[in-house]
This record gives sequence, C-alpha cells and structure tokens, in this order.
Amino acid sequence: MNNRKRHVANVALRLFLEKGIQQTSIQEIIEQANISKGTFYNYFSSKNDCIAKILETLRYDASQIRMEMQIGKDEEDRQILIEQISILIQLNEEHNLNALFEAILSSNEKELKKLVMHHRIYEMEWLAKRFTEVFGQHIEEYSFECTILFYGMMQHIMFTMRVTNMPRSIHQIVDVILSYMELIISKMIEQDSKLIDQSAIHLLRANVDRRIITVEELMELAQHIEKEATFTQEQQDLFTVIISELKQDRIRKSVLQPLLKPFQLTFMKTPLEAQVNTFTNMVWYFLKAL
Repeated sequence: MNNRKRHVANVALRLFLEKGIQQTSIQEIIEQANISKGTFYNYFSSKNDCIAKILETLRYDASQIRMEMQIGKDEEDRQILIEQISILIQLNEEHNLNALFEAILSSNEKELKKLVMHHRIYEMEWLAKRFTEVFGQHIEEYSFECTILFYGMMQHIMFTMRVTNMPRSIHQIVDVILSYMELIISKMIEQDSKLIDQSAIHLLRANVDRRIITVEELMELAQHIEKEATFTQEQQDLFTVIISELKQDRIRKSVLQPLLKPFQLTFMKTPLEAQVNTFTNMVWYFLKAL
C-alpha cells in the first residue's frame, strides 16, 4: 500500500473507531483525507473493501516485522517468540484494533465478520506453529488449544492492567503468561488431556470459510470410516441409520441429530476417534445449514 493510500486508510480507521462503521460515510472519509471521490474509488471499491484493505495491511505489517525479527535467529529461541508476540499486541493497541473488531462483530456485515474471523484464525495458526517450533514437535496436537488459552489470558490480563492502571510492559506480561503456558503444556502432555481436538479445529475453519458441505462429501468420508472400522453391533446400528437418513430426499434433522453424539462416543479412545469426530461434526454442520 503506497503512502497516499495508507493515509486514506488511516483516516478511515480513525473515523470507524470514533463514529462507528455504519455511521461513517465514504463522503466523510473523502473530506477528512482531503481527496476526491475518484481517488477514493481508485483505491477502494467500497467502504467494506477499505476495511478489508486495512486489516490486510495491518496483518502484512505484523507479518513482515515478525519475519525480520526471526531472520538469522534460532526458531526455538523463547525470547524471539516473546518479542514477536509483543510487537503484534503493541500494533493492535496502537491501532485500537480490538475496538474495531468488536464493532465489526456486533454489526450486520457478514463479509466483514468473516474477515475478522479470518484475521484471528491466521494469528492463532501462526502462534500455534511458533509454539510447536519453540517447545518441540511433541506438543503439536496441543498447540492450537494452547494458543486459545494464551490469547484468553492475555486479553483479560491486559484489560485488568488498563482498568487498574498497573505499570507493566507488554513484554513482561507476555513473558509471565508464556511461563504459565509452559506449565499448562507439561500438564496437558502428562495427562494426555485436551479440550479441543483436530475435528473441532477443522469445524472452526469450515465455519469461518462458510464452506458448503455436501451429502456426497459426507458419504465419501463415511465409506472411508466403514472401510477402516470393525464395527460393534451398536456402532453398526447407529452408522446404518445415519447413512440411511442422509440418503433420503428429505433429510430429517430430528432423526439424525440425536444419533450423532452416541455414535461419536462409541469411538472414544479408539484409532478412528479423530475420523469419526470429523464425520459427526461435518454432519452436524451440514444439518445446521439445511
């Protein structure tokens, strides 16, 4: 984004935060940025496109800074991770991004909500990847849940710090919370315990992407499970009814939904647990879209 376009985006961001997205008109952005209407539409196709470009630019800036901080450094260096997280939080604070996100999520703008969710998923996936690099490949299956826990703690600690005006640097807060996470990670591994499995993460991404799940896709996954599994009688009965209902011209939610959880639970602690979880979650999401 060139300097002039960035200036217009910064003016728009300030107005969005001051007045609200719905209450800010393109004309106000034009007047405050001291540009012509043609210049605005040369930069952005709409107000929503302007917001999209703002989010894209902020994410790009953060990504570039974090990459520069890591060049030539050990990817396992804990201090580099602390600095990378800190710079992102600092940028968010400087641009008051959390207020912008809340404004978008409380609006009726579906496409903008999707952009915010994409932004957050991107950041979570980045941190999950960095957790794995710093703490070791053996924590990979726990890394996404650890990311959620980390950001949750950060959000509420930062809120409390602001309200109580306690003098703590972002770097110090990140360092301390990361030390808490190290203890939590050890406990998760020791107990082989996690609240969020890969199927939930896939469903989260599907919700964000608004991907349409088809019956054909469900059948393909069901065939794979049937091929791999040696069903008990209970599993076979549940599976047969689920598949039979999915083949109907009029699929009945009231019949299918009560079957999903019992079917899922019969595969707990089995080699097919993850695949069955993915299948049942996808069926649930498919039914939700009907």
